[in-house]
Amino acid sequence: MTVRVLVVDDSATMRGLITATLRADPLIEVVGQAADPHEARQAIKALAPDVITLDIEMPNMNGLDFLDKIMRLRPTPVIMVSTLTQAGADVNLRALEIGAFDCVAKPSSFNQNSFEQLAEKVRAAAMSRRQPRLAAQPARPSTAAYVPDGRLLAIGSSTGGVEALLTILCKFPANCPPTVISQHMPPTFTKSFAARLNKLCAPEVSEAVEGAPLKTGQVYLAPGSAHLEIAGLTAPRIHLSEAERVNGHRPSVDVMFHSVQRCFHDRAIGVILTGLGRDGADGLLAMHQAGCETIGQDEASSVVYGMPKAAFEIGGVALQLPLERIAERLLQSTNATRGRKIS
Repeated sequence: MTVRVLVVDDSATMRGLITATLRADPLIEVVGQAADPHEARQAIKALAPDVITLDIEMPNMNGLDFLDKIMRLRPTPVIMVSTLTQAGADVNLRALEIGAFDCVAKPSSFNQNSFEQLAEKVRAAAMSRRQPRLAAQPARPSTAAYVPDGRLLAIGSSTGGVEALLTILCKFPANCPPTVISQHMPPTFTKSFAARLNKLCAPEVSEAVEGAPLKTGQVYLAPGSAHLEIAGLTAPRIHLSEAERVNGHRPSVDVMFHSVQRCFHDRAIGVILTGLGRDGADGLLAMHQAGCETIGQDEASSVVYGMPKAAFEIGGVALQLPLERIAERLLQSTNATRGRKIS
């Protein structure tokens, strides 16, 4: 099936570049272009595209406001194409929360190959089962009936992971198990994303730093420029590595899972969430074979059933669950006072 795409950007040069990139893929057809939200609105009505690429900064109405209207009035997979600067990180994260499928950087002197995965993401967006739109978050859970049993939680995610991680972490109590996360995300995003999670969730969430000890009530998000590993057997700590990309990613979920298995053996739980590709599958299998509990997000609740599917197909996922049930399962499994209800 050919994916029909509408390209929306106020720059004629950028519209041309995006169009040329997408037309190089035989499975993608660019059916139209628009220079502003007004033109885009008419084009969406007339062309009914499968996917929209959308610039954040445009005349007459900014991309976020227009994205919000699309998600409310005519939900369509949208990929934001923007300058992924530190200043724009909050804006891009907001776009993902509103319902954008993913964000792609515009080419620059520092990142000339930023469109390398654009066509792949457009195809994945067209096949996505839903567009995430975050509901109001639940009240922070009580810690009265929960005592962590000393195990580590390791979570890997990619496309759709912003919503998935927020859904899970907002259900964690302040004394949750030490938790490490590798989310495929540009380097400029992770500090802002960690700060947002920290504001909304009961545990302390931070971008991981070299040598940080693993503590109860702490959630560590891998920086977008480094692999997050666990180092040390007697006193495990965070180790950040700028080694080569693995599976095309740094941070790589596989790198994190393998390090958790080496240091924690069966005293950890691995979770693989929505995402494009197969990063994390081999590492989760290694954790499963070492005796760790392993969980994969199910197909129905995944924005992209790629990473969880790959891990499930090779035997790395012992239990598949919908997103809404994963936090509950993790807390039940790691509660040293089993049998008492966690409120």
